[in-house]
Amino acid sequence: VNGLMTLGFAGARQQSELCNESLMLEKLPACGKSFEEMMKKVDSKKWCNLTEFIMYYDNFTQCTEREANNASCFWPNSLAEGFITGIHKQFFSNCTSEKVHWEDPPDEILITLILIPVLLTCAMITLVVWCSKRSDIL
Repeated sequence: VNGLMTLGFAGARQQSELCNESLMLEKLPACGKSFEEMMKKVDSKKWCNLTEFIMYYDNFTQCTEREANNASCFWPNSLAEGFITGIHKQFFSNCTSEKVHWEDPPDEILITLILIPVLLTCAMITLVVWCSKRSDIL
């Protein structure tokens, strides 16, 4: 087992040493250009709605992963993440997460949601106690 682990660690170290970062950085812009071309098909008002462009984004992600792997680099890595972050800033900088304002349900519903488990618990306790005292019949 130790031999296999040593081989695995040696292989991982060898792969990290062989990472051609300059090749990866040379190829990643093609992924960004392709994503940019696909995003032109989507109305810019819909850029914050992921369902409008999820397939394009998936293709972009696969492209960056493929190019990192072709350059013998792990994915994600800091350089690829920096590139992806740049794409996010380019297309999604105006997308802000809206804070959801939570409200309690109306009192009638809230009381019902509280009382049902309480009453069921009381009924089950009563049933258990009653059955345990009537064990001679069971």
